[in-house]
Amino acid sequence: MTQNLPRACPSARLLGWPTGVNAIRVSIICTVAILWEAVVNSGLVYSGVMPSLVAIARSTVGIFATAEFYGNLQISALEVALSLVIGTVTGVFVGVLLGASRVLSRAYEPYIYYLGPTPRIIFLPIMIMLFGLGIGSKVALGALSCFFVLALISANSMRQINPTLIRVGRSLQAKPLQMVTKIYLPAMRAPILNGVRLGFGTAMLTCILAETKLSNAGLGFMLMQFYSQFNMPALYGMLVVIFVIAGMGNGALGRLADGRAR
Repeated sequence: MTQNLPRACPSARLLGWPTGVNAIRVSIICTVAILWEAVVNSGLVYSGVMPSLVAIARSTVGIFATAEFYGNLQISALEVALSLVIGTVTGVFVGVLLGASRVLSRAYEPYIYYLGPTPRIIFLPIMIMLFGLGIGSKVALGALSCFFVLALISANSMRQINPTLIRVGRSLQAKPLQMVTKIYLPAMRAPILNGVRLGFGTAMLTCILAETKLSNAGLGFMLMQFYSQFNMPALYGMLVVIFVIAGMGNGALGRLADGRAR
């Protein structure tokens, strides 16, 4: 006996009202906004530390109106992009080697597992000494964060490849490079794309965190400028901007991964 599942109201769709999952998301955002304003208006928290949403919105619009923001955005975007490319290439390369060789896996993979959870920011002084105060140190730190994610995912994906595919490649006397390009990487496409999505998040987090510590450019640098000026509306507005940029990038990579997986 079939059950009649509730359907979204057609009139709600015609009016453009959110339904289903979108309605839940909108309700969460509205609830957080109402609670925020309630705390601000209650007087329990100093208004300079927790400004109203109207003040944050005005500061956010003001951030987009400045040329300084776009210059710093380009620098941060370049750092994250280079970190993601370098970390992905090196991580997949090492992951394929570890997944294809039991000896290498037993010898070196434990070190990746042990170093993987280590906070990357502790390596910042070393990266600064090696690559200077410019974007080089941030890219190196971001690539290091992305590397561990892709290396572990690639190594585990290698072990889950259908053995029949590997035997077919060997029976055709495929060379190692051909095995990688024709057998391994196509079979690992979906996990690697999901790993790139995770690597993007870690790379962006690490790069912006490094910019807050010691830098003269980037979104993290702007964030610390607002903090040093005690410009809390702009500080919260900058956090909103970074959150939106991260969400858009993650969403784009997620759609790419879903499209490639089909």
